Amino acid sequence: MPQLQLGLHTLYHDFMALLFPEDCRACAGELAMGEEVICSHCRIKLPYTDFHLSPTANPLHEVFWGRVSLQLATAYLKFQEKGRVQRLLHQLKYKGQEEVGKVLGKWLGVQLREQEDFRTIDVVVPVPLHPSKLRQRGYNQVEGFAQAIAQSLEIPMAADALQRNRLSTTQTAKNRQDRWEAMQQLYAIHQAQKVKGKHVLLVDDVITTGATIEACAQILLQHGASAVSVASIAYTL
Repeated sequence: MPQLQLGLHTLYHDFMALLFPEDCRACAGELAMGEEVICSHCRIKLPYTDFHLSPTANPLHEVFWGRVSLQLATAYLKFQEKGRVQRLLHQLKYKGQEEVGKVLGKWLGVQLREQEDFRTIDVVVPVPLHPSKLRQRGYNQVEGFAQAIAQSLEIPMAADALQRNRLSTTQTAKNRQDRWEAMQQLYAIHQAQKVKGKHVLLVDDVITTGATIEACAQILLQHGASAVSVASIAYTL
């Protein structure tokens, strides 16, 4: 009976896809049968970094040298203005398209699972949103991505390990030290027992200056994480 139900569900899904075809979230073109969220053409054309193949020696890992001790660092895609990655992130963050993060997390997770370095990770922790931002958006755009990675690695996700204390204000007039101190005050540990003694994979959507990752990683290490690594959907090179 379960197999029959699964078959009927698949037939129904395929039938509805014929009647109401979905659009690719990267190019807005029509998805073909069997395609999920992102069309095959866009999937081939996405600007992959391949940082996971060298997670201790790549441009993203180098960003944090002398700032915070990270064991591994990877970003799935290179951020390009007005390109496919920017459109995908816009759909994810502002158009309610949570499935974008889930699909990208599933694809990256499969690759991480094949790398021995990432098999030492014990728990996945997404960068948190402030509660008011979470209420406004209705979801944390990072969590679907993080959960898909966790499922691929067959480890838990601790969405409540960190918390966001307040909304950020402009940092442009501050020097690097002042910006770092201000960022430290934005985040706090919430469930220390979920990271103590564990290798944590800290996950975000986009890494630019690295200030958010630096602050969160420092907090995790201060509260007993044995190691912190980082993964993101995109990185602005």
